[in-house]
Amino acid sequence: MRFENRTDAARRLGEKLLHFRKQHPLVLAIPRGAVPMGVLLAQFLGGDLDVVLVRKLCAPGDPEFALGSVDESGWVYLADETKFMANPSYIAAEKNAQLALMKERRARYTPSRAPHDPAGRVVIVVDDGLATGATMIAALHAVRARKPAKLVCAVPVASEQALRKVTELADEVICLHAPERFYAVGQFYEEFDQVSDDEVVALLKGASA
Repeated sequence: MRFENRTDAARRLGEKLLHFRKQHPLVLAIPRGAVPMGVLLAQFLGGDLDVVLVRKLCAPGDPEFALGSVDESGWVYLADETKFMANPSYIAAEKNAQLALMKERRARYTPSRAPHDPAGRVVIVVDDGLATGATMIAALHAVRARKPAKLVCAVPVASEQALRKVTELADEVICLHAPERFYAVGQFYEEFDQVSDDEVVALLKGASA
């Protein structure tokens, strides 16, 4: 299965999420790539849109490889298979760097309001795909701590390994495609352009309006 772009992926996901349409869900997108998808899903489902800020913890010398992830509260997830790859001082420094970036992004993305409260609501956490699943794991942990009525993970595509990990953390997982051979999220999209911070700000302002 391949997707034309994130819009196509969001539309297909929306069809699988129709049963939440009358429940006024809170759609939480993981920036930056999932925000355009989150806008469409929130509109389609008649829900609210916000972002859940999490960041991967990059491996030493390899910013593309995730050792784990961190959420806005400072909670850290480290994958078992990566724990030997960095010492505690490196992890602490990387965590602090990512927390500083999330603080900047929160101030930029939603400067005039507090984040939507997930408590007691159906919450759908969306990303454009899961490779290791690290950022989704942190996102689900962060939202679960706020006591939603139901926690849903929604992604177009995921590796089998990532899917197993997130299934343990969500009440429901919607994944359209979990191929045996998975190399990168972008391989399943015809168009997979980077989403900029300016685009995220504009999308969130438009959704609020």
